Amino acid sequence: MDTARASHHPHNELPHDNVPPAGPASDARRPRKRGQGELEAQVLAVLRSANGPATAGWVQEHLDGDLAYTTVITILSRLYEKKCVTRSRQGRSYAWTSASDEAGLAALRMRRVLDGERDREAVLARFVSALSPGDEERLRALLAQTTEKDED
Repeated sequence: MDTARASHHPHNELPHDNVPPAGPASDARRPRKRGQGELEAQVLAVLRSANGPATAGWVQEHLDGDLAYTTVITILSRLYEKKCVTRSRQGRSYAWTSASDEAGLAALRMRRVLDGERDREAVLARFVSALSPGDEERLRALLAQTTEKDED
């Protein structure tokens, strides 16, 4: 009998204690994937809680979770490009300040989607037709306020 073959028999193998089981149970151990813009909203919330301009290191310390410093810098830089934060030199790095709240960030995302479409009128028409009656009434009131301000 070939001893090499006998040693590969399933009953002769040791259990793999360090290997996580496959399937749904192993998915529970993975960190939850964040939704689009969720990290940006969290960073803005942390910046708004600061008593003035904050460094990226300070933001990293006050965020929930273990984000790398480079990830925080990337998020802050993207928010800066979107004009959601301002920055000023502080030594060799920057101090960051929120220039927008969550509503402003959501509005910016909506505007970017609209700007990326060819038929703006069709997109706006579909958007309005999908609103609940209460949201449609709110939108009408906001548009009326904007029109009144433009006429003054």
